[in-house]
Amino acid sequence: MDLGALELAGALAPSRLLSSLLYGVQATDPLTFAGVVLLLAAVALAACYLPARRAARVDPIIALRYE
Repeated sequence: MDLGALELAGALAPSRLLSSLLYGVQATDPLTFAGVVLLLAAVALAACYLPARRAARVDPIIALRYE
């Protein structure tokens, strides 16, 4: 089974619980799922990019001598 299909099944599983908590939005709304995926992808990209950019500025020789 594809990992994406497994994740989708895991996201759809608690949809009955979420449908009682949501107002005006279906629990299985594709636009909501897409928005959450894009938001999480942006947060993950920022969490990886910012430290990588900082680490790329360090001279490797200086970093090796530091240890």
